[in-house]
Amino acid sequence: MPAPTGPRDRTRPLRIGIGGMAIESSQFCPHRSSYDDFRVTRGRELLDRYTWTRPDAWPAGLVEWVPLVHAVAVPGGPVERATYDRVKAELTDRTRESGPLDGLVFDIHGAMSVVGLEDAEADLTDAVRAAAGPATLISAAMDLHGNVSRRFAARLDLLTAHRLAPHEDAWETRERAARKLVERLAAGRGRPHRAWVQVPVLLPGEKTSTRLEPAKSLYGRLAAVEALDGVVDAALWVGYAWADEERCRAAVVVTADDPRLAVDQAGLLARAYWDARRDFVFVGPTGDADACIARAAASTARPFVISDSGDNPTAGGAGDLPYMLGRLLAHEELADGRVTALHPGLTDPEAVAACRAAGLGAEVTLRVGGRFSAGTGPHAEPYELTGTVTALDDPAVSPGPGGPRGNPAYDGRGRSAAVTRGGVTVVLTERRTPFHTRADFGALDPLAYDLLVVKIGYLEPELHAMAADWLLALTPGGVDQDLLRLGHRKVRRPLYPFDDEGFEDPDLTPVLL
Repeated sequence: MPAPTGPRDRTRPLRIGIGGMAIESSQFCPHRSSYDDFRVTRGRELLDRYTWTRPDAWPAGLVEWVPLVHAVAVPGGPVERATYDRVKAELTDRTRESGPLDGLVFDIHGAMSVVGLEDAEADLTDAVRAAAGPATLISAAMDLHGNVSRRFAARLDLLTAHRLAPHEDAWETRERAARKLVERLAAGRGRPHRAWVQVPVLLPGEKTSTRLEPAKSLYGRLAAVEALDGVVDAALWVGYAWADEERCRAAVVVTADDPRLAVDQAGLLARAYWDARRDFVFVGPTGDADACIARAAASTARPFVISDSGDNPTAGGAGDLPYMLGRLLAHEELADGRVTALHPGLTDPEAVAACRAAGLGAEVTLRVGGRFSAGTGPHAEPYELTGTVTALDDPAVSPGPGGPRGNPAYDGRGRSAAVTRGGVTVVLTERRTPFHTRADFGALDPLAYDLLVVKIGYLEPELHAMAADWLLALTPGGVDQDLLRLGHRKVRRPLYPFDDEGFEDPDLTPVLL
């Protein structure tokens, strides 16, 4: 496809659109993501998501930012087809109507699954490319847990991903995608070369945290590759392990004006990732639910944090499995109150409504959990809970922090209720809600409990700072860390760790796009 070359027309600003659709979708999760699950922004509200769209971020008259539409949701199950089609139609219509555009910042995730589609990001990118036209340079900002198929990457001109997990650099990644695009357009340079290669490895995010080796060093190499003369960007994706599509695997893309350099560097990165595949380990000590609870209860470290990793809503879990609640109350010291635990984030709007109707201090008997997952397995059935309503929270009355520099997918949190039985306090939520920061807990103090049992995988920075000690519980759910028991059928084989012994050395030759 042709791209603009030569000096730009300096009598007008660069017109650069911003839009996208971002969600991480577990195909092993019974939840379905609907339009109401997305936060959709347009106009000034969309521009205000980013610091680099302010007039003082660029030389006067250089850039005119054109807001298209952006939709972002808490990770969950596959997106309903009607929801996807609605967002796609608005994004492509606005792109077409806003043209001509010199560039487009494509703010996506990379692990979206849509009911009835294979490779949803490729389908969306095909449509956006058709709407923008061949001369518009498109720069994608992605999560490192995205999947990068050849079809998808070929439609883009620039693509980059986070370099940290946890993703403390998420906003920096978006800014890098925007600045690389502006720099290229301002210089009148055309489409760069992209060397793309997939690596037949698919690992859960909790085994690829950049806090530990080998991911720390692998991702640490990217800035040095980017700094080479002739290289524009270097990116490495670990892939998304809880979808079951051919594209699900690790990938490397090196973007450069020197095609030979792009191929050489992409090949080196791919080989390094492949060679390190057996060195990846869980980001923290692990065990099953009962073992983790027993160890935490016996410890003097307070608060002792346990990750209920299999039902983590921020990886795509349903967030409604009462399995961990049942295991907590099966522990004698927690059941009788000698040890206390706070277990936030069990999604059940009906139970929240019942608690609100009963009122603060009331005793209630509820069947909690299983609102999406009931009938999908022995750990997904509702749990009968009798306890006291100890907290009620309504963000419409006391709104959370939110804001453009927070995670906008999480701003639409609903009401919640806390119910205490023995030493265990469970926070029931109307909506699938992560608990990552101190503010997320509202009036409840997470530091006041012996155990803090959160539906999460690796700990986000504030939780990590709170934890006197920590265990990763390998619990069941839509984002089960034990990939081999999930039942993948469509991933392209051979693929590590599904195949290991006798796995021939793969062809890791990069392809120029």
